[in-house]
Amino acid sequence: MSITLNLRQAVIHKVHDSNEADLRSMIEGSVDGPEQALPGLGVIFEMIWKNIDKKEQDSLVHVANEHLKNVTPGPLT
Repeated sequence: MSITLNLRQAVIHKVHDSNEADLRSMIEGSVDGPEQALPGLGVIFEMIWKNIDKKEQDSLVHVANEHLKNVTPGPLT
């Protein structure tokens, strides 16, 4: 019997039993880390987004927008 996990399931499986310190470590290890870690952060963000109210979503969008205004994109390689 073969089990195929999609990316969301794999990330959730990996962090499911994590405590807050473990989760923080995973997030901090992924930020500015290898590009392979970015999908995991995306799954975590998606979980947060789906479980917060519209006011909190608006706040996150505002923070992201403000930070993006201050970033100069590098060249695409």
